[in-house]
Amino acid sequence: MPSSLPSWLQPIPLVETLRLELAPPHLNDNAGDLDRLVRALKQEGVTPIHVSPLRIDHLVREIRNARFNVAAVVGYASCHWELLDVFPLSYEEPILAFAVDLGTSSLAFYLLDLTWREIIAQKSIPNPQIPHGEDILTRILFARDEKNRQTLQKLLLDSFNHTMHEMLEQNGFHAEQVFAMAVAGNTTMSHFFLGLDPTHICREPYIPAVNRFPFVHARELGLSMHPEGLIYVFPNVGSYFGGDLVAGILAAGFHRSEELSLLVDVGTNAEVVLGNRDWLIACAGAAGPALEGGVMERGMMAAPGAIDRVRIDPLSLEPSYHVLGDEKPVGICGSGVIDAVAEMFRVGILTIQGKIDTSIESPRILKTPDGPAYVLATGEETADSRDLLITEIDVGIFLKSKAAMYTILTVILNKVGLSFKDIKRFYMAGTFGNYIDPAMAIRIGMIPDLPLETYRGLGNTAGRGAAMVLLDRSLLNELENVCDRITYIELNVNMELMNEFRGALFLPHTDPRLFPSVEIPERSRG
Repeated sequence: MPSSLPSWLQPIPLVETLRLELAPPHLNDNAGDLDRLVRALKQEGVTPIHVSPLRIDHLVREIRNARFNVAAVVGYASCHWELLDVFPLSYEEPILAFAVDLGTSSLAFYLLDLTWREIIAQKSIPNPQIPHGEDILTRILFARDEKNRQTLQKLLLDSFNHTMHEMLEQNGFHAEQVFAMAVAGNTTMSHFFLGLDPTHICREPYIPAVNRFPFVHARELGLSMHPEGLIYVFPNVGSYFGGDLVAGILAAGFHRSEELSLLVDVGTNAEVVLGNRDWLIACAGAAGPALEGGVMERGMMAAPGAIDRVRIDPLSLEPSYHVLGDEKPVGICGSGVIDAVAEMFRVGILTIQGKIDTSIESPRILKTPDGPAYVLATGEETADSRDLLITEIDVGIFLKSKAAMYTILTVILNKVGLSFKDIKRFYMAGTFGNYIDPAMAIRIGMIPDLPLETYRGLGNTAGRGAAMVLLDRSLLNELENVCDRITYIELNVNMELMNEFRGALFLPHTDPRLFPSVEIPERSRG
């Protein structure tokens, strides 16, 4: 079992092979061939079991060819079992599955061997829908037309098939060995994947077509795997609280703990869950794009060429930075932006209002046609020979996102009459959790001023949660219970959000008592 997956998972996969020696037909037992197999499966506890009427002829032929000594591949579809295929008793091929993080910006695939309980390979690709809208709202508007909706679904499914084929071929497997898939995406992306109309998700009262998706077969979506393969799409809780965060709850495991914990996943939106094994409350709000680097002039996703860490010398104001892929910088990703703003504030380049102090004499501080800016990387250092600037406009945009982030956290705690000091564990999921330095985020007032050991980055919790369900089918019922226990707050109509937001627009906040560990430089107070 990989170290990234919890040791408490039970060894009961979503799909497994049962080896059965059936009594052959004789005059005193007139049970049909398929009936014999179903009877034997029920004796093994595989009940109730569904068999597709369209597959009966194929299944019976395989039973006869195997002389009634068979390897039956069965899958658990939450409330019943399904007979997926029948092979000779000597059948030894592994049962494969894919766990997929269906992200707005990228898709992450994990190839699993359910027999040996291991992750064989993983791969991430850009979301092919991006040309029809980098943000989810643009895609929803595009999908109002049914043909456009079909286009978006086809782009996804074609990418799925191409990526799965590559991963299988590289590892010496073939599509017919893949019997299951678990997909965790936000509410809209799950609708796109299944070809459902998402247009009501962004209209008050923000209601999706469906929150809990029935199992689907691979043949129904045209996916290149075993045609009877089971597709599980993680359930949503609300219009902006999707299956990716439900999978994240599962991966973090705090719904099993007595301790009060908080999970944050920042992507297109900032999605937050607070609670423990007794109760869960959740909300989501628009705080993600700037934290991904997406709305800044030189902002980009965390990819080769992106600056992801920054430090600034307090005396010379000269920066040092790290670039993903150890290449020349092309832009700056979210964690780099957080570091840059935090360091600019620490050394006094930025005031508490987020303004660049142009009275400082430094070649790094420029007055440009777009306003004051700090030169993070000169044209001699960058891949495109252009100065990579952090402008005052960039900082202002970023502060709105960081303020929204802190406000969302404040509002959800206020709802249950708790404070940040009550939190014992703060989980950070996704790319945000992979790269963020909590000390930097605290310094600018984006996350609460808690001991650093409180924070834990979890990486791709959506993909991990999807893998966990494939490896331990008992988690399907656990997920249902989690969804039933979550109280979802719709922040789009929450006035408290705006009241808290204004105070969080400053560095680190208008109330410095909320951030006692943050030292404010004298010249930043201006």
